[in-house]
Amino acid sequence: MFFEAHNIEKNFGSYRALDDVSIDVRQGCVFGLLGPNGAGKTTLIRIINRITAPDQGYLMLDGHEMTDNDILHIGYLPEERGLYKKMKVGEQAIYLARLKGLSAREATTRLHQWFERFEIDSWWNRKVEELSKGMQQKVQFIVTVLHEPRLLIFDEPFSGFDPINATLLKQEILRLRDNGATVIFSTHNMASVEEICDDIALIDKSHVVLSGSVKEIRQSYRKNLYEVVARTETTVNVPAGFTIERQTVQNGEATLSIRVPEGGTANDLLAILLPQCQIIGLKETLPSMNDIFIEKVQGATTENSPR
Repeated sequence: MFFEAHNIEKNFGSYRALDDVSIDVRQGCVFGLLGPNGAGKTTLIRIINRITAPDQGYLMLDGHEMTDNDILHIGYLPEERGLYKKMKVGEQAIYLARLKGLSAREATTRLHQWFERFEIDSWWNRKVEELSKGMQQKVQFIVTVLHEPRLLIFDEPFSGFDPINATLLKQEILRLRDNGATVIFSTHNMASVEEICDDIALIDKSHVVLSGSVKEIRQSYRKNLYEVVARTETTVNVPAGFTIERQTVQNGEATLSIRVPEGGTANDLLAILLPQCQIIGLKETLPSMNDIFIEKVQGATTENSPR
């Protein structure tokens, strides 16, 4: 594992923000850190960035226990954005890049490349206060990744972006991953999780309650539900044990959502449907990460509620 957090505990007075939290992040993957508000995600991110220290537990980076020097290999974009409003965009970006160890010449060269890619190069000599919120966020994203850190940490990176710029940012995150960076990002946007995350950890009430690869987690929560499109003039019938959740027939085409009994397969469903209609399409409907998130968090709330 490239990054590991082992048995992290953090208390603020009588409030326990993190309770025996452990995560493993593979090198060269995008790792989603998920959870409802107040679950402990930002506290863990601040511990990783050595902004605060854990009360118990330790962190490992690339095979060694983390030290203050490792911060040079981390790029962190916090949820709370902040740039100096009266400074010029390029001047400020160079200043922040030099804090990460780049020379003025190298910083300027890399910044212009990134500014052109993000189509903001014409704003180089404008003051930050003249930029829209989205454009300011682009500048901060660029400064976060400019020194080519091995570990990137983004806290709600898509907040405030329109769909076009959110897509641009997702593409850049995947490009950085493909070029060798390891990415941890915290988000409430479950659609983004499915689009770019390889692995996730779900934190709820200070504990990790679910972790693993997105693909394997969705498979483990499968409901044996299939979406079927068929040519037929009449409604389709299924035997006991199979359940038609939804069925519409229009212009000689039927769309159905059918639940197969435990242990049943798509082949079993086909054997029932083929004598009745011509199958155009059939695919399994896996639960979305949003569905799993709600089920896991609401289930934990129900289990812990007074009886």
